Amino acid sequence: VLDVLWEDRDVRFDISPQQMKMRPGEVLIDCLESVEDTKGNNGDRGRLLVTNLRIIWRSLSLPRVNLSVGYNCIINITTRTANSKLRGQTEALYILTKCNNTRFEFIFTNVVPGSPRLFTSVIAVHRAYETSKMYRDLKLRSALIQNKQLRLLPQEQIYDKINGVWNLSSDQGNLGTFFITNVRIVWHANMNDSFNVSIPYLQISGGYVLGFKIDPAEKLQEAVKEINSLHRVYSANPIFGVDYEMEEKPQPLEDLTVEQVQDDVEIEADEYTDAFVAYFADENKQHDGEPVFSEELGLAIEKLKDGFTLQGLWEVMT
Repeated sequence: VLDVLWEDRDVRFDISPQQMKMRPGEVLIDCLESVEDTKGNNGDRGRLLVTNLRIIWRSLSLPRVNLSVGYNCIINITTRTANSKLRGQTEALYILTKCNNTRFEFIFTNVVPGSPRLFTSVIAVHRAYETSKMYRDLKLRSALIQNKQLRLLPQEQIYDKINGVWNLSSDQGNLGTFFITNVRIVWHANMNDSFNVSIPYLQISGGYVLGFKIDPAEKLQEAVKEINSLHRVYSANPIFGVDYEMEEKPQPLEDLTVEQVQDDVEIEADEYTDAFVAYFADENKQHDGEPVFSEELGLAIEKLKDGFTLQGLWEVMT
C-alpha cells in the first residue's frame, strides 16, 4: 500500500533526513547550489532541490535547518526585488503558499549573479505539476472520452476495457464502461460520455467510496483481482505525471546529502518550535502596529500579535 502522500500537499520546517529522501516516484529535477532563504535565513547560503512534488531548501552550514514546500500548497509565484544579505538589492523568487489555513511566504535569492535558473526551474516545474492533476486527483464529469475511447494521458497505457459496469451512485444506477490503465480507473456512462469519473490509484485509500456492479460475480472478481494487481505495481513506483527535464542532469540526491551531525544538546519532548513564524505571509499589513513599551527590552516595540512572544521571535532570528 502506498504511504500517505504528503510531499506535495504540505509545508514543513526542519524535517528529518528520512523526510528529506525521495519517496517512490519522486525524482530530482534540478539542484541549485547557492540559494539564499532570504525570508527566514537571510545571509545563509543553502542548496535548493526541485523535485516533481516539492521544493526543498537546506542550509549548507546547518543542514537541520531546512524547508519542504509542496507544489499543491502554492498559491502564487512571482519575481520581485528583495534585500539579500549576500546579494544586496536583487531580483528574488517569491512563493506564496497556503497550508492548513495558514499562509506562508518564501523568498529565495540565487547567490550566483546573472543566472535565471532559479526562476525558470521552479516556475516551469510548478506549471508542469499544475497541468498534470489528472494523474493525482479524482475527477468527475471531465473531458475523458472521445468517440467512445479514453483520451490517454502521457505515460498511460490501457490494460483492460470492461463493458456492462453499473455505477451505483443513483437509485436506478447507470450502465457504463470501465477503462483500467496503469495509473487510474475510468468509468463513463454508455448513454452520456460526459457522465464519468476518473479515479487515480493514488486516491484508492478508503477515504471516498464509489460503488460499481459487474455481473456475473466471476467477472467482478476478475476485475477486482486485476485492479488490485495494477494498484500494487503502481504503489511500488507511482507515476505522478510531472514531466519536465533539465538539459543538465542534477547529481543523485544521495551524492548531495550531507550526514547530519548530532548537536550536543538535550531537547525537551514538548518543546514548541517557532521556526515557521518567520515565514508568515501578512498580506493585510498596510502599516506598522501601535507601539507599546516592552519592560523586557526597556524600549518601545510594535505590539505583538496574539500567541507570539519576544522569546519565540528571538529564537527564530538566532
